[in-house]
Amino acid sequence: MTTFQAKYIGISINKPAELVYSFVLNAENLPKWATGLSSSIKKAGDEWIADSPMGKVKVRFAAQNDFGILDHEVTLPSGEKVLNPMRVFPNNNGSELVFTVFRLPGMTDDQYLEDTKTVAHDLTALKEILEK
Repeated sequence: MTTFQAKYIGISINKPAELVYSFVLNAENLPKWATGLSSSIKKAGDEWIADSPMGKVKVRFAAQNDFGILDHEVTLPSGEKVLNPMRVFPNNNGSELVFTVFRLPGMTDDQYLEDTKTVAHDLTALKEILEK
């Protein structure tokens, strides 16, 4: 058993952590900022189904909590499940948002680099939306 290579991508957002948390936890907001994951999303029973660059995927967030944990599991069209650890926490009057990008088996250096760039782009878009 080995661990995956991991890169932590963080961004400071000049809004309270509670506001960032509630915006991100609302899956209907994903297409507004997470274009790497979702161009559209709809609720189907207890699941969220997103149209993504990889095809239709299922997205399931961690249960609402008081700790800012925004982990979400994405089920790819192949059926493979990918955990995306994410957390927001207070930084004075603002917040820090941190996303962990794992290098999955079979990913080339270029694919991993592109994945990290996509996450950084999405977090920047989130910051811009929330700070307007």
